[in-house]
Amino acid sequence: MHLIFFNAADWESWGLDGRPLIPQGMPILVDDDLVFEEAGTLRPAAVANLWFRELPLNGARGQKTWKSYAQAVRSWMEFLATVNVAPFGERATLRAALSAFSEYRFAGPLKARWDEGTWTQNINTVARFYAWAVEEGHCPEVPFTYVTVTRYTEAGPQSVRRNTASMRRAKPHVTVKYLEADFSELLMRALGGLRPDGTPDGFRGHHLGRNAAMGSLVESSGLRAQEFTHLLTYELPRPTARRSEVPVRFPLAAQITKGKKPRTTWASWDALTEMWQYIDLDRQALTAGREYRPDPRLGEPLLVTEPDWEGGRVYGRRTSWRKLTLNERLRLVTPEGTPAIIALQSDGSPFVDWATVLRRTSERIRRDFEPRFPTVSPHTLRHTMAMATLERLVKGHYQRAAALVADTDENAALALYLTKEDPMLVLRDLLGHTSVLTTEIYVQRLDVQRIYRDLYGEAGRAAGLAQAEAEAEFEDEGDEPW
Repeated sequence: MHLIFFNAADWESWGLDGRPLIPQGMPILVDDDLVFEEAGTLRPAAVANLWFRELPLNGARGQKTWKSYAQAVRSWMEFLATVNVAPFGERATLRAALSAFSEYRFAGPLKARWDEGTWTQNINTVARFYAWAVEEGHCPEVPFTYVTVTRYTEAGPQSVRRNTASMRRAKPHVTVKYLEADFSELLMRALGGLRPDGTPDGFRGHHLGRNAAMGSLVESSGLRAQEFTHLLTYELPRPTARRSEVPVRFPLAAQITKGKKPRTTWASWDALTEMWQYIDLDRQALTAGREYRPDPRLGEPLLVTEPDWEGGRVYGRRTSWRKLTLNERLRLVTPEGTPAIIALQSDGSPFVDWATVLRRTSERIRRDFEPRFPTVSPHTLRHTMAMATLERLVKGHYQRAAALVADTDENAALALYLTKEDPMLVLRDLLGHTSVLTTEIYVQRLDVQRIYRDLYGEAGRAAGLAQAEAEAEFEDEGDEPW
């Protein structure tokens, strides 16, 4: 079975009356014999294609999501073909095949094995496909079994439906995936070619300034990989001339966010300053004398004139950056003949492989400095931002409480600037979650209790309160990790 992605380039030559309605980049499954129906009935692969077409209407608007869904369905259908089971056959037969599929993915050939997280993600995708197929009359019955479980949150008990074929995950404190302050500092220095003490480590890697600047930006803003990879220089806020502890507002266009939901996050003054130093110095030196032309496979270059922070003229037509797709952003050529994308590689073209940069840096840190250092991914930096931001938000609340029993100075307002909203609501908006319940579940994977314990004591000491009074608030919790 083949997986291809729709490309409407040159559709005018296809002899159609109008532009195809299939979204650009939409996945398409094709059987090996290139046949889509038999005896007037659509084959399962063709039925899956109909489901893919409806994904944008059901909340899945990103091409990466479409691709992961298509890969999950394809892997299931390919396995069914090997055991000679029809994808829309009897429920009992499909459940037997599902058991065999589980055995294959956990104990089969090494290259075919999945971990628990991959299995759960893919099998829940297949379950969504079957639920749709039954509703549309393509399949007689869903082969999965569901149970209702209760999840306890700050808002109270919530009843949710769980697919029994999914795997139970480890406890939150076992799967923490963020960097503590010391490890975070170690990573930022290593990205810039520095030792833990801040001195050069002799590493001769390329683009150290770019890597360090982007790492700092992502860690302070919580951007997803897709977001910071396709960010334009015109969209990056410029910091004020005077250093400030207050974060800088950072609007993100819907076209680059997950689910195409525009949001406003923030970034630190230091991170923005470091990134603009890269843009004004290293990046400008790299592009001097070069003329960028995007890969022909992406499409024709999009030449920009009269650019500003909001948009520019693309072939003479005023266009907002907010409306540009990921592909179009990679094809933008500035009036200076350079890419509009922020991060560039050695040949002057946009750089997109940040996962490799972080993985190799993690390996170098483990080898040369700290054997306990984890393998960092772009999303690890997002988790780190969430943890650090929550810590600062909570710290602001406790400073306000401490101010009630001690004198404050003229900088009290600066210490309380993040306390206008509940910390969880602020974090929800920064991360782009639809519901605060999502944020609460998200932070349960982090050591939140440690934040409250440490910062309560810190706030008490800063206000001159007795240490025993602060520690007494947590004396029943013990020293166990949460």
